Amino acid sequence: MKTKNLSGNDNLILAVDLGTSGCKSAVCTLDGRILSWAFRGVELIILPGNGAEQRPLDWWNAFLESARAALIQSGIDRSKIRGICCSTQGEVTVPVDEYGQELMNAVLWMDMRGAEHIQNHAGGPVAGYSALKLWNWIRLTGGAPSLSGKDPAAHMLLIKNEFPQVYERTYKFLNALDYLNMKLTGKFVTTPDSILTSWVTDNRDSNRVCYDPSLLAASSIDPQKFPEIVRCTDVIGILLPEVASVLDLPKGTLVVGGSIDTAAAAIGSGAVLDGDAHLYIGTSSWIAAHVPRKKTDVISAIASVPCAIPGKYLMTAMQTTAGANLSFLKDRILYHQDELLREEHVSDVYKVLDRIAARTPAGSRGLLYMPWLYGERCPIDDLSLRGGMVNLSLGHSREDVIRAFLEGVALNTRWMIKPVEKFLKKNLSKITIVGGGATSDVWCQIFADTMGITVRQPEEPMQSNARGAAWIAGIGLGLMQVSDIPELIRIKAEYKPDGKNKKVMDEMFSRFLQLHKRLAPLYKSWNQDRASITQEKTSVSI
Repeated sequence: MKTKNLSGNDNLILAVDLGTSGCKSAVCTLDGRILSWAFRGVELIILPGNGAEQRPLDWWNAFLESARAALIQSGIDRSKIRGICCSTQGEVTVPVDEYGQELMNAVLWMDMRGAEHIQNHAGGPVAGYSALKLWNWIRLTGGAPSLSGKDPAAHMLLIKNEFPQVYERTYKFLNALDYLNMKLTGKFVTTPDSILTSWVTDNRDSNRVCYDPSLLAASSIDPQKFPEIVRCTDVIGILLPEVASVLDLPKGTLVVGGSIDTAAAAIGSGAVLDGDAHLYIGTSSWIAAHVPRKKTDVISAIASVPCAIPGKYLMTAMQTTAGANLSFLKDRILYHQDELLREEHVSDVYKVLDRIAARTPAGSRGLLYMPWLYGERCPIDDLSLRGGMVNLSLGHSREDVIRAFLEGVALNTRWMIKPVEKFLKKNLSKITIVGGGATSDVWCQIFADTMGITVRQPEEPMQSNARGAAWIAGIGLGLMQVSDIPELIRIKAEYKPDGKNKKVMDEMFSRFLQLHKRLAPLYKSWNQDRASITQEKTSVSI
């Protein structure tokens, strides 16, 4: 199939990107153009004891509102919409009954309330795991449940042990992707990447991911509560008539399985060839690359796992909070709603932060920020870590604080580079950056200076998930092939390391590592036995 056949507007996809901050819907062409898009925010609920939840109906309403708005804005002939495909946040757990009614709020990927349950369940002498269970998990799945409690394996145990009435009424446990697909088609299905962190599937052949009886038995969860597995590129059904009516879409509009955000962004970045890496900067962040086989690095918490491309795996190194640090800075420090606030909310405040950071020297005049607001995953899986600012003096200003936040995320990303290169068995000379953070030219340059490699910024980097979902749909509907994708991505700019700034950031990175080594034991003793997150509910949007 030739790329030139993909450039028209006769085959359009309604792509959905549900992140932690809200839902974006986009009308996409198969050559990667976004004809229109709309976004609706969703509240994040922080609870005592390291809990993090969202209301599934908020997701659905945000989808309906954003989809209607995007379709209207596009002005397209809606008969040209060939399919709908979703990309969503992962590691989310929604218990639903047989009618698809959610039985409680969704337990999010940040939620750590199940840590005690998963630790007891997996417990043993090998880094906190039973040696036999750990071997079986890694052998079959490529990974193992996080002892931080941040994935569905822990979420389900949390619900079973602390919400037994909900557990008994649960027909299926769904991830965010599965929930949207259920609302779109009425079918209870999951994809290999969506079910991954329930840790109950045999992933040794990414073309045929299936439930493993031994893992199901070891999970302590009723096997009947897991949904059917379909491939990301499978057509899972027809859009329900009532949804088609609300969106004014043709009867018979097809819904393709889709993927969680990491897999969609990997495709949307254009980095689909083996070993080509991309960096995603959103609420959280990650470095990912497609690889031909399953592999696990237990020490650095990196694994290659099933993804949206049939027959391939996706290596992912995850950073818990990235853009969330800027939301924290904006909402809790700079514009916190208290009696000190003396100005109206500034529209597009992140561009203001960019201008301030651009005029501040590299290294933030010696001010160093550690971005561990909610623990960390890679290269250290440690839920006790917390954010901090070190070396603050009377000589510093708000300008230094703002740049230090941007540099702190970049330093943490550099921390992941070495284990990523070891995993891939190659040195990274360039990386494609996508997500909301990639819209910042200043941040792109900071990443280049800090990591010491070329950073490639595509056009519309914030649309990578939607673009990836559209291409997954195109592949699933037989309208294009994976091999078309590298020629379709459009690079807006490349950022090469500035020699002077790189030298400064090399020194800051050395200090960053020293601080982690010295502070990690303090954080562990300080935070392991008590909830240190605020007891009040809050909302964060990025």
